[in-house]
Order: sequence, then structure tokens, then C-alpha cells
Amino acid sequence: MSTPAPTGRVMTSSGTMRPVPGGPVIVFEKVGLAFGDKVILKDVSFDLRPGHLKVILGASGAGKSTILKLVLGLLRPDKGRIWVNGKRVDKLSEVELMEVRHDVGMVFQEGALFDSLTVRENVGYKLYEETRMPLDDVHRRVEEVLGWVELSEHIDKIPSELSGGQRRRVAIARAMTAGPSILLYDEPTTGLDPITSITIDEEIIKLRDLEEVSSIVVTHQLRDAFFIAEKMAVRGPDGKVVIQPAPADKLAESQFLMLKDGEVWFEGTAPELRATDDDYLKLFLS
Repeated sequence: MSTPAPTGRVMTSSGTMRPVPGGPVIVFEKVGLAFGDKVILKDVSFDLRPGHLKVILGASGAGKSTILKLVLGLLRPDKGRIWVNGKRVDKLSEVELMEVRHDVGMVFQEGALFDSLTVRENVGYKLYEETRMPLDDVHRRVEEVLGWVELSEHIDKIPSELSGGQRRRVAIARAMTAGPSILLYDEPTTGLDPITSITIDEEIIKLRDLEEVSSIVVTHQLRDAFFIAEKMAVRGPDGKVVIQPAPADKLAESQFLMLKDGEVWFEGTAPELRATDDDYLKLFLS
């Protein structure tokens, strides 16, 4: 009989690990990937718990965005195993991957909105095109998520009429429209000023803490990385959302994964990263 591992995985008769119900929503097990002679990832292992957040850091070309593509099945590893919501995505067909992707939202760098569509059409695109949901229900859902990101008044505008921060928040609304349990963010604050970046960081925090969305954030913006890892969202008695410092137990739900030369160089909480005595990490953080 299999014995549960501390990570929420069990050992199979073949000696490999697989997720169990209630365990991690994403599992990477010794994943390797190379393009020709260039090694991108080497024996990368980590997992993401339900409602938790993983911040992936690393120099340019370290493999950060590659991990997101592997989660979605857009790339397949040369070695290792990847599970998403209990499905081993590195072995699934394209048709089978569509079912997995339905529960994974993606916020692309720069937002990647359709320029010719209104905010309403951008946010509801997946529901319009991939479901048979009645139009009235789609409209209600679009209005709901735009209210969440505080952009209801811009529903009939086109992306060119919005600021950079507003476009990024529309991208977050679009990613959450279908109600995914997992959200992936690829450099969500790149190119934004510090004040606007904070509004995006707060949306990520709200989705993690109030909607219990499991998240992976790829970024090279250390200020934003620490902000989302060290803050939490709570709803006050008046219904308003307040962003405040996270207590110790909450800090443990957000972890950093540092990549160096395709390998996991560090994995731990914000306090652990701040307290590091590793020379490479100290140089990266300076």
C-alpha cells in the first residue's frame, strides 16, 4: 500500500511520485529541457499547493517563462514528469490538454489583448468562443470580473483607450473569467510605473487570498515579488478589501523559486530569501 509523502504525493510501484487528492495542484519532478546544445532546465522539481503562490525568479534566459509553457503543455520536457490538477500533462494529447487548460488562466506579458475587440469582448472571449453559455450569462460574468478589477466603467472601450495598467488589469479579468483554479502570470508588471504596478500586485494578492486561486508569478521585479509574497488581502466588516502585512503563517503560503543555469538554486519564503548568506542570491537581491 502506498504511503503518503510529506509533499502530498505517493510513491508508486515503479518508484515515481504522483499527486494524491488534496495534494499539490502542480508538480514538477526532475524536469529537464534543452533546445539543441542549450540546456534550459535541468532536474527542476517543485510543487504548488492549492491557494498558494510561487514566485519564480532568475536572470534572463534562466527558464522562468519556459516553466509556464510546460505547465500549459505548450512545450514538452525531454525528461521528468509534470502534473497539473492530477493530470500528467507531459503525456497528454492536444485534445486532452484542452481540458486541463480550461482550469488554468494565463496573464501574458504586455497583456496580449485583441486590439479590435472591446473590453467586454476581450474579457468574455473564452466564454463566447469555447462554451455554450447563454449570452446573458456571459455578459453577467464579464461584468462581475470587471467589477472585481474595478474597470466596470471601461467595458465598452477598446484597448487603445486604456492606460497600460488598465490593459494589464483587463488581461487579469480575461484570465479569471472562466473561473480557473490556477493562474499563471508572465512578467505582469513589466513596463509599468511603480504606482501602477502596485495595483496589479494587489489584484494578484486578492485572487490568491479571497478567491483561493493557486498562482505562479514569473517576474524579475524584486519590489513586486516581495510585495505579493509579504502582503495579504482581507475583507473588512464594510465589505471593502484591505491589503495588509501577512503574518508568519500566511508568509509560508508564498514561496520563491530561484533558477540559476537551469537549476533550482533556492526555494523558500520571503524571510528565508531575505536572510540568505548565499553570495549569488545576495548579488541578485542587491
